[in-house]
Formats: sequence, structure tokens, C-alpha cells
Amino acid sequence: MTHRTSRAHLLGFASVVALSCMAAPAFAQSAPQDDATTVDEIVVTGTRTVGRTRLDTIAPVDVISGEVLTRQGTGTELAAALSASAPSINFPRPAISDGSDHVRPATLRGLAPDQTLVLINGQRGHISALVNVNGSLGRGAAAFDLNTIPSVTLGSVEVLRDGASAQYGSDAIAGVVNLRLREANSGGNVTVNYGRYETDFDTARGSHSRSDGEQVSVAGWIGLPFYDDGFLTLSGELQRRDPTNRSDYATPAATPTGSTTTVLGRFGDPEVESRSLWFNLGNPLDAGWEVYAFGGVVDKDSSSAATARAFNNSNNVLSVYPNGFLPLIETHINDYNLFGGFRGPAWGIDWDISASWGRNALDYRVENSINASFGAASLRSFRAGGLVYEQATFAVDGVRPLDIGLAEPVNLAFGVEYRNEDFQQTAGQQASYIRVPGSSATGGSQGFPGFSPANATQRDRSNIGAYVDIEGNLTEALTFGVAARYEDYSDFGDTLTGKVSARYDFSPAFALRGAVSTGFRAPALQQQYFSYIATNLVTTVVGGVPVTNLIQSGTFRVDDPVSIALGARDLEPEESVNYSLGAVFRSGPFELTIDAYQIEIEDRIILSENLGPTRPSQSAATTAAVLGIIQPLGVSSARFFTNGLETTTQGIDIVGRYRLDTDTAGRFDLTLAGNFNDTSVDSVPGVPVVSIPVSPNFLFDRSNILAFEEGTPSSKIVGSVDWSLGDFSATARATYYDSVLIANNASALDYETGDDTLVDVEGRYEFPIGVTAAFGVNNLFDEYPNFTPANLNPPTGSVGFPQFSPYGFNGRFVYGRLSYSF
Repeated sequence: MTHRTSRAHLLGFASVVALSCMAAPAFAQSAPQDDATTVDEIVVTGTRTVGRTRLDTIAPVDVISGEVLTRQGTGTELAAALSASAPSINFPRPAISDGSDHVRPATLRGLAPDQTLVLINGQRGHISALVNVNGSLGRGAAAFDLNTIPSVTLGSVEVLRDGASAQYGSDAIAGVVNLRLREANSGGNVTVNYGRYETDFDTARGSHSRSDGEQVSVAGWIGLPFYDDGFLTLSGELQRRDPTNRSDYATPAATPTGSTTTVLGRFGDPEVESRSLWFNLGNPLDAGWEVYAFGGVVDKDSSSAATARAFNNSNNVLSVYPNGFLPLIETHINDYNLFGGFRGPAWGIDWDISASWGRNALDYRVENSINASFGAASLRSFRAGGLVYEQATFAVDGVRPLDIGLAEPVNLAFGVEYRNEDFQQTAGQQASYIRVPGSSATGGSQGFPGFSPANATQRDRSNIGAYVDIEGNLTEALTFGVAARYEDYSDFGDTLTGKVSARYDFSPAFALRGAVSTGFRAPALQQQYFSYIATNLVTTVVGGVPVTNLIQSGTFRVDDPVSIALGARDLEPEESVNYSLGAVFRSGPFELTIDAYQIEIEDRIILSENLGPTRPSQSAATTAAVLGIIQPLGVSSARFFTNGLETTTQGIDIVGRYRLDTDTAGRFDLTLAGNFNDTSVDSVPGVPVVSIPVSPNFLFDRSNILAFEEGTPSSKIVGSVDWSLGDFSATARATYYDSVLIANNASALDYETGDDTLVDVEGRYEFPIGVTAAFGVNNLFDEYPNFTPANLNPPTGSVGFPQFSPYGFNGRFVYGRLSYSF
């Protein structure tokens, strides 16, 4: 395996932090305690003890205020705002990746998107109906869609950077993101955002200048009294985002006129129109009890492009598209959340009795396309089917103090939870998936063939879990935590996880903390039962030369006879062991946290290789044998989900903050934070017991191994300054991304994104009438990753830049914001 290190970056960063640490006491003063950057911010994630502050927790927790999230110029792209604020979170922007363009995944600590649990007000959120099956980062994952939550609806976000399956259940291997909704019984705000990309960039075949991706949004919230002492907070957003395009020029052979400056593809962000409405309600009852409810609905239309088809493509019909065509994949996404419950004291216990329901539905359409097997009689627009995921939970939680003779009573938390999940896959219209008998052309809607009745399914499962969580002080200086959780699933059985953690405060200024825990992630229903036959862009090496072709590729369920013949078995849960050790230092307005971690994961669920095409690691005999199994089904490759990947992720998070108040120059909040991360693949899925000759990398080849190891930056450093003076304020931020490897199965085709530093700036002025105007530029110096080499780009030039770029590939974004608070 290949490993990149960031020793020089780490040493340089540590030196800066050390100098800051030595300098900090000279400026020691009492820090104001009025925002989410102050040390007394109370957190609820990772601890069930009331009153723990951000710097008093046993595990590291980042707190990002809603105000910070709305200052990113990113509209409803919550994942982008979190990535800009937390070094351990990355949000690449895939393109030409089918559904992944519309439900774009984020990662924590370089792990899979579905290895981070997302909570809403402390309760489990539901994942998306989509499972990522193409070549984007997070391939094979079925994760929560952070971008269904508009920033305006949030009061703060807490990011727990530690394994927490014993406390919260499945998925919390990398950590937990807790989205805390805004809570107010008065006041409000209305904000109008406008922005667009103004950029110049080079691709392999020439230079470009673009002004595109216009974004317009109107967002607001209002706090209302509810009965005498309750609150009702309503929030919502309307947004429109135009697409961006960073495609390369097509080759002369791909255009009817032989032009060298024709752009046929569309590679970039999708076109989006979204509407969202959320509420958060609480009201006290008698005897210290209260009722609460919260939830929201998101309705979103999105359109992205598939790979452009040249006029002379074998699956084009010249009489219909004489210049070729660009298929558009469109989705309509509905996302629903509804939570409610009662909490209060009884029998010396603080109870929380809750229920929730969530649903994510994604319907596909394909426009500007054709089913070539019909010839000129084909439709141009197709209904391609859909995906639905539902989740319902019922939980009872209790917390009570226990006096067992220690320095203070320990906090005992316990609870049970029942959860039911349902996954549906529905077929598209017949013309979207069939092939006309006798036709030599490919069937199905080009760009995204629809789901067939053979793909349609509805499956459900249930599980029940129970946990106990004890936290307290053995002495005034030593805090400990012990947690255990048992879960029993109706499909794969039961699992038990545990966690032991401790913290020792040597003084009010310095503490050490650490934890050891086991974790798990249950196989998603989508990973077990999703199936699909698609037209994919695949680059193979023939005689040492890369050849790009469009082929029919089948994704089969793990219980399908084809999958079983190729070695598939029932999926088991992923299992992890997490180790962490950290330090906390604070002195007046200065604070510094350093947390090292190691995460060992077994039986990671992956999507296998496309079995059938020629691969450098496979013999001709293997390829022929696989094709003998799958060709009778009308496909040229097959893949399925499987367990067996083992990885180790090691890293360190460093966060330093300092606040400086001056009489004449205003207040400065300075932050310097970094994540240094390395993942190694320790074992790939073993050779299956099948009656065909196979190689050691039969199920998981070089490019996918290296995507795990080097598909996210090994170091990311964020430095920011927030300044305010009277009615003026400003933010400046610089983010360094280490280079990411774009690996292929033939090493000669590897290339890197390159390391880059992006600079974002924003200035604000608050008028006396409650109106604030802001103007900002993200990526001020118009940085781009290295472009896709010409020999890896199809003749249509559809792929301008690598999808694994940790900051995307859109260039400079200029925006303005006008808000009114009341």
C-alpha cells in the first residue's frame, strides 16, 4: 500500500500552536461569555450529565453556532458550511455520479459518510434513501443528507469527534453530529442571499472563463410564545441554484464540425430548487414535565448531467440529435422529519419518552435522452423509478444521580429504543429500461436507465436496543465514564458495544482525557436490497493504453444467484475499536485542545469491483469465467455489496482559539485548527469460494484500496479571524488542503489533486434599524485542483476535474447578504 505523511505540516502547525501557548498568558484576561466560541458553552452530545461545558467534556466536542453557519455564503449547503468550520469534516462535490450529485455525502475523520451518526436535537435522524454506487467518495455508503437541513433553522451544531456506538447505537464509529434547532419565543430574522461564481480556469485542452452557478435564497425564522411559558420557533428557506460547468473541450472527432473549442459536457454542481419549513416547540406542563415537538419538510428538485454523448456515439440516433446530446438526470426529493415527546421527573428519575418518524423519497427522471433501441421513435423524457426510506422510533430514556460515596453523585443514564426501518425501490416506465428485441443498440434511457420490475422491492426490519451510561467524579480531579449498549436486529442478530473514558484535571488550566470503545454499523437496507443495471463510464487498460467505454453494469442484491455465484454472502455489521487520548489547556481567553485517535474497523461493507471488464490485476481466464456467468443476463459486468475490508485510521485533531479585546481596534477572535489523518487498508475481502480462477484483489482492486487510503486529505488546516468594532465586523479564513491521490488500477494513470490554500473573506455592517449588509468572496484567489489529464477524459470532455477534490472545483464565489432582525 502507499501512504502519504504530513510530518512537516504537523511539525509546523505544532510549532505555531506552541508559540501561541507560550504567548497566551501575557494577554490573559477575562473572556466575554456571549457566543459559541466561549469556554462555558454547554453541550449535550457525548455526555448525559447536565451542565458539561465544551472544554469540560471527556470526549472532544466542537460547537459551531448557527450564526457562523449562515456566514458561509453557501445557502442550504449545510455540509459545505460545516466543512469550512470543522477541519475534521470534508465535503467533496461529486459530478456525473448519478444520485450522488443530488445527495452529496460528507465525511468525518476520513471515514465513510455512513460511519457518522447524525442526531436532530439529540435524537437519531434518518438516512437518505440513496446508496452511493458510482465512483464518488463514499462509494457504497447510505448516509444522512446534511443538506436537507437549512442553516437558518439551527441554533448550533455539536460535532463529537469520538466513537459513540455504546451511547447512541449504530453508525457512530467516526463520531456524532448533533443538529440543535433554534429555540426562541420572540424575535426573528429574514435574510436574502445572492451569489455566483466568477472564475477563470484551465483544463487539459484549453482555458475557460465562466460566470455561472447563480444562487438566490430567502430564509427566515420567527420565535413565538406558546401558551404562557412555551415557545414555538418557525424557520424556512426558499432557494434556487443554477448549475455550474467545469467540463473540458471535446475532441474534434466528437463534434460534427471538428471544432477544438466546443463544450459538450456539463461537469459541476447540479441545478437546484428547494423549499423547506421547520418548527421547534416546547411547553411546560404540571409537576416539572414538559411536552416538546419538532420537525420539518423539505421539497427539492435537482438536475445534474450525465456523460455527454457525441454525435457519432453508437447509441445516438442522428436524426434526433445530429450534434449529440447531454442527458440530464433529475430528481424530486421529499424529506420529512417529525419528533415528539414528554420529559420530566418521576420516582427520582428524569424521564424522556419520545417517538419519531422520518421519510426520504427520491424519484428519478431522465430528460434530453433517448432509448436507442427504439430509434427515432424513442421518447426523449423518461420516468426512471424511485427510492424510499422510512424510519420510526420509540424510546424511553432516564437519568438520575446516584450517591455512592464518591466526590459527588454519579450520573446514571439508561434507556430502551425500538426502531423500524423500511426501504422501497420502485420501477420506472417500461421505455426507460427495456431493449427492443432485435435491436443492436443499447436499451434503456441513455445516461440513467430506469429501474426495472426486477429491481423493485420493499423490505423492512426492526431492532431493539438498551443502554446504560454512567458518568461521574471519582475524585474532584478525576472524571470517569462507562457505557454499554445491546442491540438486537431482526435480520442479522445482536451486538454488544462498550466504552470506558476518563479525564484528569491537573489544574483549572490543564487536563488530560482519553477513551477506549467498541462500535458497530449495521448494514443498511439499501446495501442489502438495492439493485440496478446502469450505463457507466469505465476506463480500462488494453495493451497499456487507457480506453474509455460506456458499458452496461449490473448491481445485484447480495442474495441474488448471480451475486452468490460470484462469492456474495449475507452482510454482517461493521465492527470497530476506537482509542483516543487528548489534552485541554486554557488560560484566560486562550484555549487549546489536542486529541489523538486510532480507529480500527473490521468487516467494512464495500461495493465490489465491476466484475467482468478487463483489469490489470485479473487474468484473461478470470475475465472469461466471470463473463460466462453474467453475459446470459445481458450485462457486461456485475457487482454486489460485501464485508471483509479491514482498515486502521490514525490521526490528531488540534484546535487553538484566542480572543483579544482592544479599546480602539475592536475585538478579535482567532482560531487555528487542523486535522492530520492517515488510513491504511490492512486487509481486503478474501478470495471467495467460487469455481472460477481469481486473483487476490478479485473483489476490491488497487484504485478502490487507494481511495480509502488517500481519497481524503491527510492534513487540513483552518485559520480564521473574526473582527468586530461597533457596527462593523469581518471574517477572514484560510483553509489548507493536502493533496489527494486519484488512483487507477494501472499505476501509470495515477495523478494528484495538488495541495491548495483557499482564502475566504466577508465584511459586514449593521445599520441602526436592524438591517445588516454583508459582502463576501469564497476562494478569493480562484484556486482549482489539478485538471483531469486528457488521456483520462472521454472524447466529449465531460470530466474536467477530479471528483475527489476535497473542496470541489467551482472556483471563486462572490456573494452578498441582506438581513433584517426584529
